[in-house]
Amino acid sequence: MRRGDAGRTTVVLAVVIVLLASLVGGGYLAYDNGLLDRFLDKERAAPAELPPPAGVSLPDAARPAPVLAAAAGPAPNRVALRRRLSPLLKDGDLGPHRGVLVQDLSTGKELLRAGGRDLFTPASTLKILTSVAVLDQLGPDHRFTTSVVRGAAPNQLVLVGGGDPLLARTPPRRGVHEYPKRATTYDLARRTATALKADGVTQVTVTYDGSLFAGPAENPAWEAAYVPDGVVSRISALWVDEGLEKGGAGRSASPGRAAAETFAAQLDRRGITVRGRPTPRKAPVDAETVAAVESSPLDQVVAHTLLVSDNEGAEVLLRHVALAAGRPGSFGEGVKAMVRTLTGLGVDMSRARLYDGSGLARRNRLPLDTLVETLAVAADPDRAALRSAVTGLPVAGFSGSLDVRFDAELRPPTKPGLGVVRAKTGTLSGVHGLAGVVLDRDGAALVYAAVADRVRLENTLDARATLDDLSAALASCCPR
Repeated sequence: MRRGDAGRTTVVLAVVIVLLASLVGGGYLAYDNGLLDRFLDKERAAPAELPPPAGVSLPDAARPAPVLAAAAGPAPNRVALRRRLSPLLKDGDLGPHRGVLVQDLSTGKELLRAGGRDLFTPASTLKILTSVAVLDQLGPDHRFTTSVVRGAAPNQLVLVGGGDPLLARTPPRRGVHEYPKRATTYDLARRTATALKADGVTQVTVTYDGSLFAGPAENPAWEAAYVPDGVVSRISALWVDEGLEKGGAGRSASPGRAAAETFAAQLDRRGITVRGRPTPRKAPVDAETVAAVESSPLDQVVAHTLLVSDNEGAEVLLRHVALAAGRPGSFGEGVKAMVRTLTGLGVDMSRARLYDGSGLARRNRLPLDTLVETLAVAADPDRAALRSAVTGLPVAGFSGSLDVRFDAELRPPTKPGLGVVRAKTGTLSGVHGLAGVVLDRDGAALVYAAVADRVRLENTLDARATLDDLSAALASCCPR
């Protein structure tokens, strides 16, 4: 076995046990995805009884005991919790401004608060708010449609962007299984060519319409170098591969044009001659649809956005929050609609100062209460539509932005958190945070947020490790 394989095996087993436990017990951490649903559907469709083969006598099957008990148990004692976390909270690597808030998820009772009620820079933990808002506005089954419609001129096509954040150029290579499955311009070109040939059309012009979104494509609250340096793409309702150039070499200055050029080239390879280069043009009202492709359901898109901390995906989802509220799809209107949506869900947004949906803006400010309240709302078993904002969070030592953290071999104190901590990371230079849910040693479900936003650059890795240790300490806390 290679070095590290044993640790990874332990992680995988821990995660499987936790997920099975939440499924059996119906707790807050229930794992929910399409693969499981399809499996259960097959089980439900199976006959109630199958006769044994002739001459074979089978014993009655015993009902298996649960793998683990459901998420339950008394919350840890406040004094014991503070005693356990106090040394970590005093760690100088976290810098002069740090805060932690821990609540009992089942009761909402506050168990620990450090840093008072200060405002903090949330960084990418803000994506939790964006995810909950868009799920509430559109519903988990919503899909984004990219379409081709007929233009005003004969044999003119308009490629219409529907704000699909994950629209791709091509399907994955053979043997590669992606999740969530992405709609592609490759499939759209194939369907379009088939429809055109059926109508006897072999020559067209291609235009494109990315007018679904409004406002600037670059957020004025972002650092000026973010877009030129390729940290984030210009936000568009029409793009492929989130604005990345073919091969991933840089980001497109005009994502909509790049998507249209990709589509036109794919159409040409399908035997449809495309005259000229694609130009921008708004689609006619009530134009006839020639072909269309749809994204995966929104809950899967949200899970992806949280898992890999997808900045572009979060900004597109923010604009959909605005559109769903009947407002223009811009950064500013998206933030206003998100605040109204979360306020309607019972989250106190009165002190929040927000400028985007990804957390890239350094001017964003949140009290930790807002992060914790939003997570608690998403974990509410009576709000199943919001569930993927919790189940989509990275799992410690196993997936997404926590995949390479909580290394029990290098840092034994993180071991209790493996497969048990499920949290969104938040990282900017000088800013480090975690916000999520965790089961303690007695099965109590806790929700927490921990942020340090004035960390010296030379202390970056140490501060991150301290936050991992803190999260793992919650998982191991506290003996009664």
